[in-house]
Amino acid sequence: MIDALVDALIDSLKLFPFLFITFLIMEYFEHKMTSKNKKIIEKSGKYGPLLGSVFGIFPQCGFSVMATNLYATRVITVGTLISVYLATSDEMLPILISERVELSFIITVLLIKVVVGMIFGFLIDFIFRKQKSRKESIHHMCEDEHCGCDHGIIKPTLKHTFNILVFIFFMTFILNLGFSYLGEEKISKLFMKNSVFGPFLSSLIGLIPNCSSSILITELYLNHTISFASLISGLLTGSGVALLVLFRSNKNIKENVLILTTIYLIGVFIGLLCQVTSLF
Repeated sequence: MIDALVDALIDSLKLFPFLFITFLIMEYFEHKMTSKNKKIIEKSGKYGPLLGSVFGIFPQCGFSVMATNLYATRVITVGTLISVYLATSDEMLPILISERVELSFIITVLLIKVVVGMIFGFLIDFIFRKQKSRKESIHHMCEDEHCGCDHGIIKPTLKHTFNILVFIFFMTFILNLGFSYLGEEKISKLFMKNSVFGPFLSSLIGLIPNCSSSILITELYLNHTISFASLISGLLTGSGVALLVLFRSNKNIKENVLILTTIYLIGVFIGLLCQVTSLF
């Protein structure tokens, strides 16, 4: 146990400079681009799913929260909202960068999320094209649900870095213990690595309305505990706290459940597709 604890602490501390620098850069661009992105999305019209999926890959859940509020007031379509949710990378990207994963792999994952978000966003808008939209008035919840990113970039950068390091430390510690007492093979079976049910489980984990879901799924993949198919399934359904904001800001509960179910089924479907085609 002591060895597992020490190894987890060392591995976590090694990531600090990479995470801090990555988040600092991301916070800077998020502050510079958020208002512009919002205006572009608002004026996107029928091209919403295209722009939503592209902007959605920008790390952290701030944009998905903003898109949720825009949908609740019916500024954007449901297809655009789902395209943002599917493309949102949340904390996945900074972890992959800090772990120095090959750039080609990172680009592949991001492209899959963008293309899937785009395709299903347009498809959903086509299916519901005759549905009448209604305007509702809500208060924006990004500040309440996110991290107070309106107050400079250093403070939220440190907060993001610390929160993720703590979570990575506990995840690494638990995995180290598991590998020591159970072995990698049993841990992989627990998360159904080579099972057809793997994407079903990871898609469910991805729905957890917190950045911890994307961290957990990414760490499990990097530790060879889940397959690439399960990684994609979980990352497609993971949109940070956006789903929590959706249920608070959008009064139509049936509609919210339908959106959540749709995202889950898409995540499972694409994961199974990756499994069948033996992608990665």
